[in-house]
Amino acid sequence: MSAYRSQVRTELALSSRQGEQLLVSLGIPLLVLVFFSLVEVVPVPTERAVDYVAPATLALAVMSTAMVSLGIGTGFERQYGVLKRLGASPLGTRRWVAAKTTLVVLTEVAQIVVLSAVAFSLGWRPPIGGWPVAIVGLVLGTLAFAGIGLLLAGTLPGLVTLAVTNGLYLVLLLTGGMIVPIDELPGWLATIAKVLPAAAVVEVTTGSLIDGGSVGGWAWPTLIIWAAAAPLAAARWFRWD
Repeated sequence: MSAYRSQVRTELALSSRQGEQLLVSLGIPLLVLVFFSLVEVVPVPTERAVDYVAPATLALAVMSTAMVSLGIGTGFERQYGVLKRLGASPLGTRRWVAAKTTLVVLTEVAQIVVLSAVAFSLGWRPPIGGWPVAIVGLVLGTLAFAGIGLLLAGTLPGLVTLAVTNGLYLVLLLTGGMIVPIDELPGWLATIAKVLPAAAVVEVTTGSLIDGGSVGGWAWPTLIIWAAAAPLAAARWFRWD
């Protein structure tokens, strides 16, 4: 347990020192939240923009941490041989995975608290009863995005992981309903988006945290499949060196 706690402290310290990771994890979601809540750039299905943007940004925050930060960080640790040494150390593979999981969870909790506080200051008043459903969606989204991030990190070189993860992040950001609602996309693009995890997480968070909203029937199967398949694929093909 002491090795696990020590690794968690190390992960937190390293994370706090990496400005680019902080930018992706909190800076970009916060910027999206504030800008698109105050400036009417794209149409949203709610009277006030913040009522849609705030829950969509929670999904963006989860994607930023579980896929981008985790994937890129792990990819470079693998490239530099850090993972191989940690796996052979007293820490072991299981405690390393537990430490990484703890880092992701703590980061996401901090993101949700900060983003919710800022959204509340902008006038967001989500229904209290929708939070349990939204949290389930965010947990499933975390599993899906973490699986994708680790699959990329465990099969590609570090620099390639960086490029592919950032490219995928941009695509999902623009097509997942985090900025432009799914209904505003061209029909063919919306159909593709609905089979990807980003749109499914956004559908769950917005559907449950918008007063009077509902979650589309397509979202849960999509999200559950990704939450199961992506981690399994990562476990199957992840290489430690």
